[in-house]
Amino acid sequence: MIAAHVPAASPGLSCCVALTPSLPPGFLQSPALKMHRVLFASLWLLAASPTSSIFQKPTGSPATPRLQYLLEPLHTAVHTQRGATATLPCVLRALPRNYRVKWSKVEPANYGESVIIITNGLYHKNYGPLSPRVRLRHSHRYDASLTITNVALEDEGRYRCQLVNGLEDESVSLTLHLEGVVFPYQPSNGRYRFNYHEAKRACEQQDARLATYQQLYKAWMEGLDWCNAGWVLDGTVHYPIINSREPCGGRLLLPGIRSYGAKDKQRDRFDAFCFTSALQGTSSIPQPCVVTLGLLTESSPSIISHLSLGEVYFIRGHLSFKEAGQACRNHGATIAKVGQLYSAWKFLGLDRCDGGWLADGSVRYPITTPRQRCGGLPEPGVHSFGFPRKELRTYGTYCFVGT
Repeated sequence: MIAAHVPAASPGLSCCVALTPSLPPGFLQSPALKMHRVLFASLWLLAASPTSSIFQKPTGSPATPRLQYLLEPLHTAVHTQRGATATLPCVLRALPRNYRVKWSKVEPANYGESVIIITNGLYHKNYGPLSPRVRLRHSHRYDASLTITNVALEDEGRYRCQLVNGLEDESVSLTLHLEGVVFPYQPSNGRYRFNYHEAKRACEQQDARLATYQQLYKAWMEGLDWCNAGWVLDGTVHYPIINSREPCGGRLLLPGIRSYGAKDKQRDRFDAFCFTSALQGTSSIPQPCVVTLGLLTESSPSIISHLSLGEVYFIRGHLSFKEAGQACRNHGATIAKVGQLYSAWKFLGLDRCDGGWLADGSVRYPITTPRQRCGGLPEPGVHSFGFPRKELRTYGTYCFVGT
């Protein structure tokens, strides 16, 4: 026979039924019954104790608040080239009362933003160094898109379109990407001579700017392999390796961007990684002009005049560095800079086996189709003969004609 006993209800146990069978004498002291009592007490404590509740922390981050007035752009990245006109989209879905739209450029170097333009829909005011080259597209009353004309190398980066409306401010972020090429650079007196500020100036003198880490990473993905460490724009130092080898960190390390991290901008010295984009005013002429020194006629200026702004061309000859500069000036041009030669190679397919003087005193030649009799190197690129003595009459010169 089994007797059912229902204990009084407790705050933590709404209903608990103990089933106690009719037991023989002496069983109440048995180990089995003691274990039964322990288990029953444990269950009662778990049910009655207020600390038995299980709490789960929320996971993930809160959802981004839905934009009320600004439309989400279909694409957050705009790709362009130097000298082009680019538009960063920012369109309102409704016009709140007493609103303003503020465009700014995010400056990661100083963790701030530079205001570019502010408008209330009727009037606007431009600010900062971008002021002469920016305007609002304003194709309709809801359009607050920003148009940048004559895009420059320093225009690349992140921009913010902010609707200022009291407590309901909201914004969208967009990134302007320039198509370009990264190249390593060192001066004539050897590697590891630049502090950060000298590296920055050196790139600017070669029609370029210090590359960002993102630009260097993209160049590595496209095949840049260089064993010397160089500064990038944020003040860190890196070098990209495709083929692991002993002088470049060892054979055991995987390919990638090797990093020295942030270095002292005044004291530490490295090379530079520079970035340049399309030549300003570049045309689509596939083969730049070639002039043979000493065979020019009176009609030869027309050879230069038909070139569009932003062309690099080669002059054959056995020239010293001084004669090379004069040969370019004789035809209304200047001796080309390193960044201009890289740009012509990248965007116009400039391909020549001839070494030529450049403005920094180096001698280089651009190859798009590698072949045995052009240095024998298996990869396309701008190859260098270094910095020969400027009195040598061995090379021609690359000239640049443009703005």
